Amino acid sequence: MIRLSGVSRTFEGRSGRVEALRGIDLDVAEGEFVAVLGRSGCGKSTLLRLIAGLLPLSAGEITVAGTPITRPRRDIAMLFQKPALLPWRTVLDNVLLPVEIFGWSRAKHRERARQLLDVAGLAGFEKRLPHELSGGMQQRVSLCRSLIGEPRVMLMDEPFSALDALTREELSGELQRVHMENKPTIVFVTHSIDEAVLLADRVVVLSPRPGRIRKVVEVTIPRPRTLGRNAHLADVAQVSADLHELLMERDQPAAAAAEGR
Repeated sequence: MIRLSGVSRTFEGRSGRVEALRGIDLDVAEGEFVAVLGRSGCGKSTLLRLIAGLLPLSAGEITVAGTPITRPRRDIAMLFQKPALLPWRTVLDNVLLPVEIFGWSRAKHRERARQLLDVAGLAGFEKRLPHELSGGMQQRVSLCRSLIGEPRVMLMDEPFSALDALTREELSGELQRVHMENKPTIVFVTHSIDEAVLLADRVVVLSPRPGRIRKVVEVTIPRPRTLGRNAHLADVAQVSADLHELLMERDQPAAAAAEGR
C-alpha cells in the first residue's frame, strides 16, 4: 500500500543545512499497522508529513497504492498531536468538517458521524463545543473526524502524547478496535515504547538525525493487547525491552536497506 524508496529530506535555513532523513526504504502492506519509534529530532514527524504530501522530498519516491505522492490526498487522513478542533463548531460539525471541505454530501455523512461518535463514547455530546470537553474527549472527536471519509491510509503523529497515562491507554484500546474492525493502513509516529508495542504489527526504529532505519521489529502478540496482567504479559515485556535497548544504542546504525519489507 505504501512504499518508500530512497527517501531523504534536507532542510535549508539561516543556520545552515539540516539533514532530517536519509535513504529510507520501507514497504507498508495494506491493512498493516506500523509504528515509527525514535528519539526526539530523529525525523519521525517529517517522515509522516512526506507520506501525507505536506512536504516535498529531497530525494527518493513515495507511492500509495502505486501512485506517487506529490500533494495531499482525500484517501489519506492525518491525525496530529493536538486535536485542532474549530472552537466555534460543535462536536458534530467538527467531525463533518472534511465533508464540507471535499464537497461530499452532508446529509449522507451525518448519520455516519453520529455512529462514529456513538462508538467513541461521545453519544449525547454532538452539540457541545470543544472547550466543554476533556483533552481525551477532544482527541476522540479528532479521531472520528479522521475516520468520516473512511480513509485507506491513516497517518498519526503522536496523537495521544499530551494525555495522561490512563487516557492514553484507553484511546490506544479504542484505536486497536478501529483497526481490527476497519483495517485501514496506519503509520503511527510515537516516542512511547508502550504505545508501539500495544498497537503495531511492526515497529520501525529510527536512528538519531539523520533518521535512518536502524531496525524493523515484528510484534506478533495476539490482539487485543494491554499493559495489564494477561496471558501475553511476558511477550509484551520482552518486546518492550528489545525496543528499549535499540533506542539506548548510541553507535552509528548500520545501513538498513534490507530492513524494510
